[in-house]
Amino acid sequence: MRKIFLSLVAVAALAGCTFGQSKMCTLTDMDSEVSVIWRPADFEDTGGAMIRVCVDGSCEERASGDPSDPIGSVSVRLPQDIGAKKLPVELTVTPVKGGTPVKDTEQAQLTEEHPNGKGCEPVAYIASFRADPVKGLVSTEGFSLQGK
Repeated sequence: MRKIFLSLVAVAALAGCTFGQSKMCTLTDMDSEVSVIWRPADFEDTGGAMIRVCVDGSCEERASGDPSDPIGSVSVRLPQDIGAKKLPVELTVTPVKGGTPVKDTEQAQLTEEHPNGKGCEPVAYIASFRADPVKGLVSTEGFSLQGK
């Protein structure tokens, strides 16, 4: 009888942990940001490049990376509660071997993301682009890690 009683107490305690909660939220974190990604191999002909991204007055810079790496990226963090608005994004790609830097500006439409599901924190606002060594900022749609 004692084992049955202890089993019932354990079940009641576990049920009490979720009683009154309408949903379970995971603990995935996410920052509001604008990200720019690229294939380092795309910049191999220029000996690599420095990729500088500026969003709403804040800038981040990174080298394009080793051509054998599958992907490179740089992100500019934004205030977490910035909202789903448009912001100007400036890209400067400066080739290592000299040559003319590629400069481009686009409008980023931030989209609301809920990494743990609707009704769970955090809420983040994000946008992403791809850095092209010739065209500048382009859509990430259709981005592939397979060669040029």
